[in-house]
Amino acid sequence: MFFTRNLTDYEQLVLQYHPVYYFYKSIYIVEPIKRCICTMIIIKNYTEFESYLGKELGVSGWHTITQHQIDQFADATIDHQWIHCDPERAQNESPFKATIAHGYLTVSMLPYFWHQIADVQNLKMQINYGIENIRFAQAVVVDSHVRLKAKLVAIVNLRGVTKATIGVEMEIDGQKKPAYTGEVVFLYHFMD
Repeated sequence: MFFTRNLTDYEQLVLQYHPVYYFYKSIYIVEPIKRCICTMIIIKNYTEFESYLGKELGVSGWHTITQHQIDQFADATIDHQWIHCDPERAQNESPFKATIAHGYLTVSMLPYFWHQIADVQNLKMQINYGIENIRFAQAVVVDSHVRLKAKLVAIVNLRGVTKATIGVEMEIDGQKKPAYTGEVVFLYHFMD
């Protein structure tokens, strides 16, 4: 392994158990992989969920947006605009000098990231109820690393159904502005 600086005790401990972890801008491992040592919250009922009101719920791991992923999304949505799918033209004509992910691709990843942040258990069913106030602030250039921050902004018990509004922000590694901010609304039918 090759490191650019001495490791902290915490980093040494993590590497002992997770040898492929990559610490942001600190060390480089033979095969650099960006990961997050995340603490997933576990929620088993309305009362536990409500205790997080107004608090940050967590941050997902990093994910790299590849050209292959962008192309697959373009095929699925029939949106083959050159700014997403033509790397050569994007390099020459785009202000980003590379292809960018579809905004809706990044939004479609919300469930993937959400399930890294929270394990909502004891459910009969979970329903994606809505996406509100999404604002795209920064393009996600191909090969960018993105992750999601989540905060519980509202929760209501609707006669036994939990309606949870989660504030979300997709961060882009190395960028000051997020890819987007907004809210996602889930309905949870807990068993008790």
